[in-house]
Amino acid sequence: MSSLVIVGAGPRGVGLIERIAANAPELYDGSGLDIHLVDPHPPGGGRIWRAAQSPLLWMNSHAEDVTMFTDETVTMEGPVREGPTLHEWAGIGGRTFADRQLQGEYLGWFYERAVAALPAGVRVRHHARRAVRVVGAREGRQEVWLERGSPARDGGSSAGVAGVGGGYEVLHADVVVLALGHLDAELDDEQRALAAYAGRHGLVHLPPDFTADSDLSALVAGEPVLVRGFGLAFVDLMVLLTEGRGGRYEGEVYVPSGREPVLYVGSRRGVPYRSKIGYDLVGERPPLPRFLGPGEIDRLLALEGGFDYRRDVWPLIEKELGFAHYHRLFAAHPERTSMDWADFEEKYAAGGGADLRALVAEAVPDPRDRLDLAALDRPLAGERYGSAEEFQEGLRGHIEADLTRRHDDAHSVDLAVFLGLLSVYGQLIRLGGGVASSWHGFFSYLASGPPGPRLRQMLALSRAGVLRFVGADMEVRAEDGVFRASSPTVPGAVVEARALVEARLPEASVRRALDPLLRGLAEEGAGETGEGLLRVEPGTGRVLDADGRAHPRRFALGPYTDGRTPGAFTRPRTGGPAFRQNDATARAVLGLLCGGSGGVEGFGGAEGAGITGTAGAGTTGGSAGVGGSGGSEGAGTTGTTGTTGGPTGTGGSRDIVGEVGA
Repeated sequence: MSSLVIVGAGPRGVGLIERIAANAPELYDGSGLDIHLVDPHPPGGGRIWRAAQSPLLWMNSHAEDVTMFTDETVTMEGPVREGPTLHEWAGIGGRTFADRQLQGEYLGWFYERAVAALPAGVRVRHHARRAVRVVGAREGRQEVWLERGSPARDGGSSAGVAGVGGGYEVLHADVVVLALGHLDAELDDEQRALAAYAGRHGLVHLPPDFTADSDLSALVAGEPVLVRGFGLAFVDLMVLLTEGRGGRYEGEVYVPSGREPVLYVGSRRGVPYRSKIGYDLVGERPPLPRFLGPGEIDRLLALEGGFDYRRDVWPLIEKELGFAHYHRLFAAHPERTSMDWADFEEKYAAGGGADLRALVAEAVPDPRDRLDLAALDRPLAGERYGSAEEFQEGLRGHIEADLTRRHDDAHSVDLAVFLGLLSVYGQLIRLGGGVASSWHGFFSYLASGPPGPRLRQMLALSRAGVLRFVGADMEVRAEDGVFRASSPTVPGAVVEARALVEARLPEASVRRALDPLLRGLAEEGAGETGEGLLRVEPGTGRVLDADGRAHPRRFALGPYTDGRTPGAFTRPRTGGPAFRQNDATARAVLGLLCGGSGGVEGFGGAEGAGITGTAGAGTTGGSAGVGGSGGSEGAGTTGTTGTTGGPTGTGGSRDIVGEVGA
């Protein structure tokens, strides 16, 4: 009996099970397979999308833009297995922003369906506990150490789980896949210093965290609270501290309960993420990819000495997004252009730099119709306001203008650029750790912003005085027994508070992760990027060591790897980068388990290998060794990461929570 352990039962882990079920009829001819799914949270939603969270917290996408199923646009070797979007499954309006409880139920249903589709002889067992270590020789079976807890949830025995001293149990695995999702992290130097300062002076400091898990009870009604971060984590915080404390909206007016603190929010950009787009694309889609496709990625990967993100990659991103923008402008609004499209396209393809800017100026008379990525990225750059009150009015005007534009198809070039962003992300994944972190922040800011109604609530809260805007490049100082915040956007203005909240997810870093399993991989030599991400093989997700060797038995998927994607689920018919990765990894895993000989066998035992010095260490004897390290490398690509250059990120925030949709 072969054994696969998947650590992480969120959308990524259960999406892998769906791809195993889809590919097994073709690739797996073993006599049986036990799949052990390890996660203290329920399968499907995992931690982030679990159903057990506040009903006030919404999805970040329209229900029609959320799917866990592949379609014909996903480039992969495995078969397409279509299924309902969230709105089709739940029977709700496609334009609804469903709450996360409903999404958790959808993901749970998806998991049950994926398990039901597995071939006879393949069983799934959910272990509702944490995995804390993976050990084992490269050539032998792996051991996954679990904290003791409730028994495996399969309605049957727990065969294949061996006891181990020191309060742990062990799963013996032929293959291990890590699908850990967003993880807690130890504080960096700045956060440690702020936390220590808060402790000495009786202040409140809430470090980066998944907002739904943060203890907000220490934030006092009526008192100022400084908030760094203006993305999706802030939106959750805003909701839980207003409606979550009994406030309500009456049309465009917020009626406070009196239990709210006063939130002073700022960030590097100083503005919220751009609103979700509120209309559909009518007519021809931009033919993407055009200037950044597989061929360009191949050339970048083949460059002698490697590629430079700023020099080699960002210009291709700019040109691709510009092409999407102008293709839509010429197709949908030809009256706002002064050149034939065929002529423009030919010159655009050949041009670059100043020549390209001159072409756009000639062909697009109104500067408001031209794509300016720098201005989009940093709308407050160089802006100065005479007073804090003047800035409140100014930023409300910015939010209102963004809402108007993103819900008016006269500006459908914005939706074309959104599609361009999705296309670019799908290509950049192949570059792994060579892509700048600024790219991820830029993508999230433009493509993964909040629902329009959330921004309208933001405006109502601002008018009610519950929400105040600080500005761009917000600086926080700990001095004189308090926290103080300022921004060059409003010279001289200083906000003083006894509470500071870091409204963003913890940085994805292997060595700073609090997860002991991931830290253990780093300690034994797993490869890391300069940003601390786990290095994985682009085609299959195999974990790489510091020398670039792929581990034959360990795979990893998710935001802590350099193959990260914009989300574990996505918009239908947009290529689904995570689905491509899941398919490639599933095929590689199945090929490895089969070993090309009708089963996994003959590997010889590495039982009880390799762990010493841990409390009660030393495993019990395991089952007979298994093997067969051959098999398909899998196909498909995807991933992305960042370095320097291009648009700036939002204060290093990793605020993609797992969904993108217009």
